Parts: sequence; structure tokens; C-alpha cells
Amino acid sequence: MCSTAHCWRAALVLLAMLAVRPATAAAATAPPAADSGAGTAAVLEINGPIGPATSRYVVHGIEAAHANGSRVVVLELDTPGGLDSAMRDIIRAILASPVPVVSYVTPSGARAASAGTYILYASHVAAMAPATNLGAATPVSIGGEPEPASPPVPTPGTNPPQDGNAKTPAPAGGAAPPLPGSAMERKVVNDAVAYIRGLAEERGRNADWAEQAVRGAASLSATAALQQKVIDIIARDLPELLTRIDGREVRIGDRAMKLATRGLAVLRMKPDWRTRLLAVITNPTVAYGLMLIGIWGLLLEGYNPGAVLPGVAGSVCLLIALFAFQILSVNYAGLALVVLGTAMIISEFFFPTYGSLGVGGLIAFVVGSLILFDTDVPGMNVGRPLIGAFATMGGLVIAGIVYLASRSMRRPVATGTQAMIGESAEVVADFTGKGKVRYGGELWNARSDAALRAGDLARIVRVEGLTLWVEPH
Repeated sequence: MCSTAHCWRAALVLLAMLAVRPATAAAATAPPAADSGAGTAAVLEINGPIGPATSRYVVHGIEAAHANGSRVVVLELDTPGGLDSAMRDIIRAILASPVPVVSYVTPSGARAASAGTYILYASHVAAMAPATNLGAATPVSIGGEPEPASPPVPTPGTNPPQDGNAKTPAPAGGAAPPLPGSAMERKVVNDAVAYIRGLAEERGRNADWAEQAVRGAASLSATAALQQKVIDIIARDLPELLTRIDGREVRIGDRAMKLATRGLAVLRMKPDWRTRLLAVITNPTVAYGLMLIGIWGLLLEGYNPGAVLPGVAGSVCLLIALFAFQILSVNYAGLALVVLGTAMIISEFFFPTYGSLGVGGLIAFVVGSLILFDTDVPGMNVGRPLIGAFATMGGLVIAGIVYLASRSMRRPVATGTQAMIGESAEVVADFTGKGKVRYGGELWNARSDAALRAGDLARIVRVEGLTLWVEPH
């Protein structure tokens, strides 16, 4: 028998063992907590203009990171901007992401201009490397921005304001002075301002500077952006970034989440083959080249039926180009001018216009090529050297056609009875006056004022119906 103290002690030990055993089993089978254990940081790279391929890569990358259980998604940015539609696809994916998204402008010397600034504002955490910049988020279209209106010339007897902060008096009736630019330009800019201010308010960032970046194309360095609360962190490299954002609280939807990023393994997610293929064919220069190859391939097949290869290659290239045009921001007036110019250059082969059709087609081709893509974003338009090369080639072809046509006009007529004058015919039998001669393998009636012997060659001087007038050589 044991004492009371010993009995109580043994009972407590037994209860502890029974309690620990199921708890240990449960711990072995339960999934790890969100903030414990090793995890990964998925890294996506946006390097260059933002287009359809980039948006597909980022959207699918965020989805894959969530499926793989990554703790955070890092977007490494170095972009001059891009298409508005692609940018909005990326931002929608960021706002709906169940995984925190960190936008990081890197390496030193990189930028997040135009569309990159919007993406930076939309992210849960905005970071930059030293010696980087962001801003210049004014929306632009083909032809760029219009020149600012000249200041009004003061009327005699009035003194222009000397203070740079002085405001122009409002017009009579209290109406606000009209904003510069056309109504469409004001609509686009105001829409962009409202969009970026909404992103800034969602993430608690500097909304006033965001508006300046859109209206005035303002830009900031990394240090100035941190001071003005445009970004959250400056980090020299990715490991420092993951260390510095560790413990930071972000909002995912309606819930707050504390980041646990210290020591995460970096998982770089490369684009798949579909995205790489899309990036190639949606390059405006490539799409433009495919369109021209398609047009000329079909024309060669039409001139040489049964050649097969030009028709097959042309059909495939033209279909791929039309798919790329459907995705890209295409100016259809430019596309129509390119097609019209090509058709006019081809027509020069068949109509004696002595270059007028060809020159007009060349002008339409060049103008259409320059305005083919309705954007002024770097990297999202057709390279001008390529346009110049095709225009030069077309000009040389037209010049060659005009030269050949003018040279053929100076030649004597080479068909019909006129072509027979001066040619030689063989005398079949001796004759004086009327006889027979052989010309072109045929027997012709002949007349001559001089005597001719069989086998002699006589020169044709006149043709009357089926009779040749000849004379001795």
C-alpha cells in the first residue's frame, strides 16, 4: 500500500500520460500552422513592357503560388509601362489574391514607370531597391500627348501676375476654366486618376502624389518615395526584403494577416511554353512581320497555283498575326492602310500607271505601319527600321517596274505584221514579179520588182494581207 501523497502523485502522472498521448498523435497528423515550418516565397519577374503575355504569366503565377502553399508572392519589377488592359488584369489578380503580393522594383537602376506604378500601388507591400524610380503614370496613346496650350497674351492695360502661385481669375458666371486637351483626353486622365487613387486608399498610400504621377507625369526616386509614403520599404536585395517585411501586417480581403517571411526558400517561377509563345507572337514587330509574310505568301500562291508552300506558310502566318492583332491594341485604320497600300503596290504590276499606284500604295503602307498599333508605350509598337526596310524594298520594286515599262516603250513593236518588216524570207523558186517565199516555217505569196533565185534571202519591206513585198538583200 502507498501513502496518500504517493497515490495522488501516481494518479496525476497517469492522467498526464493519457492526456499527452492523444495530443502527440494529433500533432503528428494535424497540418502545420500557417506561421510555422519552412515555406516558400514565389518570385515572378516582370522585365520589359507589360503586354498580354506578361499578364497571363503573372495571373497564372499567383494562382500557382496559392496552390503550392507559398507564403508570399514577390513581383520583381523593371518595366517602362505597358498596355492598360494587361495592367488591369494583373491588378485584379493582385487584389483578389489570397496570398500577399509584394512588388519590388529591382535591381538598382530599374524602374516601375507608367503601368508599373499602378501595380506597385495595388500590391500589399511596395518595395524598391536603391537607385530605382517610379512614376510617369500619365496614360498615353498613339502620337503621344498634345502640346500644351500657349499662355494667353495679356491685353493692353493689364498686368500679368508675377507670382507663380497666383491663380487665373475664373470666368464670369463662376464657371471653372476648361481643362486643357480634348474631352476624350480629359476622360482618360480622370479615369486613370480615380483608378490609382482608389488603389492608394485601399493600401493606405499617398493618393495625392499618385494623382500628380498621372496628371503631371511626376516621378520619384526610391528614397523620396519612402519619405512620401508611396512605398513601404527600401531593400538592397531579395533576402533583405524578406527579412524586413517579416512580421508586417497586411490585409487580405477583410482579414488582417501577419507576414512570416524570414528564412523562406525562394521559388522562382518561370513562364511556361504557352506564355513564351504568346510573348513572341504578341510582339508588335513580330505580328507585323507575320502579317506581311501572310499577305505575300497568299499572293505568290495565287500567281503560281499548286506551289503549296507559299499558300500554307502564308495562311498560317496570317492566322497567327490576326490572333495577335485580336489581343493587341490595334488601330484598324492603320491596318486598313497597310492592306490598301500592299494592294496598290501589287496593282502596279498589272496597270500602266507609271508609278502613280505604286507611290500612293507605298505612302499608305508607311503611314499605316506607323499608326498600326494604338499605343505609344515603349516596346509595344513596330520598329521603325523594319518599316523603313519594307518601304525601301517596295520603293525599289516600284522603281524597277517603272524602268522596265519605260524601256519597253522605246523598243520597236515585236508582234503582228509590223514585227515582220525588215525580217528575212527564203525564196522557194525563181521568180520575177510574183512567187513564193518561206517565212517563219510558212509559205507566203510574195511580190518583187527584182528577179530572185531559189534559196536567196529576201528582205520583207511591206505586208499586204497575205502577200509579202520583198527585195534582194
